[in-house]
Amino acid sequence: MSAATQPIRNKKHLQRLAGYFLKRKEYRNHLLLVIGSHTALRISDILSLTWKDVYNEEKAEFCTHISLTERKTGKTKLVALHPRVIAALRLYLPHRRGDALFASTHNCLVAISRVQAWRILSRAAAAIELGIRVSAHALRKTFGYHCWREGVPVTVLMEIYNHSSYEVTRRYLGVTQDDLDRAYLAVGLF
Repeated sequence: MSAATQPIRNKKHLQRLAGYFLKRKEYRNHLLLVIGSHTALRISDILSLTWKDVYNEEKAEFCTHISLTERKTGKTKLVALHPRVIAALRLYLPHRRGDALFASTHNCLVAISRVQAWRILSRAAAAIELGIRVSAHALRKTFGYHCWREGVPVTVLMEIYNHSSYEVTRRYLGVTQDDLDRAYLAVGLF
């Protein structure tokens, strides 16, 4: 396997990570895992989210979409929130601190750093002995990999990722020989 960040291919690994955070009542960290693996957003965009982006205080309800301008590209993006993201937000809401969605435990006025997000995810993976590297970028790739496995066209994933070429998206998906073998063996023409 290459040293480049790889998607988390095994859904059971994601479930174990989620269980680790929930068992420890680390609802913010659980949300980081869930939102990272269900939105394909870059960590810089995830960490810039506020409660206003996901929750309507007046109506006391969660938003169905996140509208944001990507920091890297400057492009406006509308991201639908999966029911699992809403459920993770609902769990975390009673424990919220400040306006930042991923508020630091040391200073609730600011979000955790990219490095802290990496530490949270990698320490959890090590604690439950996943045997794989886990990072925020791996979560972004995980989203695309599982979408692709479910049959989402690569052109749609290119749009989600704002990639300009098929080749970049193909590398992001982390397609392995096992994936290719499944494709060869899945088609029975006669």
